[in-house]
Amino acid sequence: MRPRSFEEFVGQGHLVGEQGPLRRSVSRGHLTSLLLWGPPGTGKTTLARILAEGIGAHFTTLSAVMSGVAEVRSGIAEAQERLTLNGKRTVLFIDEIHRFNKAQQDALLPHVEDGTVTLIGATTENPYFEVNSALLSRLRVWRLEPLTDDDIGAVVRRAIDDTERGLAGDLGPTGGVAVGDAAFAHLVSISGGDARVALNVLEGAVALAEDEQVRDEAGRVSPRLEDIEAAAQQRILAYDRAGDGHYDTVSAFIKSLRGNDADAALYWLAAMVAAGEDPRFIVRRLIISASEDVGNADPRALQVAVAAAQALDHVGLPEAQYALAQATTYIATAPKSNRSGAAYWAAVGDVEARGSLPVPLHLRTAANPRLKHHGIGVGYRYPHDYEGADVEQRYLPDELDGRRYYLPTDQGYESTIADRMARRADARAAANASGKTPRNAIPGPEAVRGAGGQILKKREESRKKLAETEKRDAGN
Repeated sequence: MRPRSFEEFVGQGHLVGEQGPLRRSVSRGHLTSLLLWGPPGTGKTTLARILAEGIGAHFTTLSAVMSGVAEVRSGIAEAQERLTLNGKRTVLFIDEIHRFNKAQQDALLPHVEDGTVTLIGATTENPYFEVNSALLSRLRVWRLEPLTDDDIGAVVRRAIDDTERGLAGDLGPTGGVAVGDAAFAHLVSISGGDARVALNVLEGAVALAEDEQVRDEAGRVSPRLEDIEAAAQQRILAYDRAGDGHYDTVSAFIKSLRGNDADAALYWLAAMVAAGEDPRFIVRRLIISASEDVGNADPRALQVAVAAAQALDHVGLPEAQYALAQATTYIATAPKSNRSGAAYWAAVGDVEARGSLPVPLHLRTAANPRLKHHGIGVGYRYPHDYEGADVEQRYLPDELDGRRYYLPTDQGYESTIADRMARRADARAAANASGKTPRNAIPGPEAVRGAGGQILKKREESRKKLAETEKRDAGN
């Protein structure tokens, strides 16, 4: 069922749709070396074959898992001979190219550079971390996205209905195949955007149903939910990524995080992962919860959540499940405060009600000294010049003077923030009572006024001299 043309190819419309850059490039007979980066089962190998055929090139494939420098050199030699004797170009496709070590990747460089081969690499890992920079600079990286449920549905339906290569012809069981709506939806859901998984599960479920003579009224083999479950070797989960199951489960996950129940949060996390939920969606919810529900009660929660997102990007599933679990348990057990978000929405309410109010004159920038004649930039006091790096002055617009948005709680680190704000308020009150704000008693370094303005100028002069020297040396 491997697609043989762009018309049969499912998904990746941003690359191979009617106006996709790869399709338009091949239609002009032009193809440069490139790297296809995306999850398994999204069409990397298939797309490489279609691209090679589109420019009339010979297609040679190697697996970085099974091949070494010797195989690479042999493939290059054959490509050189093919180009010299027949004038035919070669597309060298290397699957899992990130598994090549530096020496193996370097062996490709001169042949990619001189056009002996057009290299198409494929990887499921982040190429900016796994492919050395010298080779990467000679490749255009194209990102493939996980197939949508509609895409997977189209692939499965085509396999069921195709009479030449699918299950409706000689390759399928006598009478053909029919998959009920519930079984079809579950098959699509558990595939996780991977067409290969979907087709393998379909084939296995059909074999099980045929063995048990499970047929519909028309005599077609009809795999049941339990056949899909057995073929996929996983339990049927009451979870629909496109319906209520999706929203109900993620709601339970978020509320378990907010409610400090790490065990429940882990259960709902596992349910979402097992059901094929997009892990990027899960980690986005963790990042949101870290700010919305934990906030400044533990600022590290946001760092942990963002680190989990980076880990997911770097290693992917299944290994990233550890990072997801770590972030889940950290956020669920952290002290909670929603005051940062509540403060922001209170400020949003004032902006919506009053519009964008004028900036007080002393806070405006006076780029031209003559602006000070209009009161712009006049009266601003630099906080670092005062004790505690703080001095009372008005920062809000006139109409909102004295308005309070952020009112920290006594939870976790936010209690420290609350104490700090209280001490500053007391110091300002004391300064107002005495009529004098103490200056910073610790002397700072003496800076020559205007000295910094020459640094970048001198830097640019040095760079120009160096460039001229290198150009002169290269000419010699």
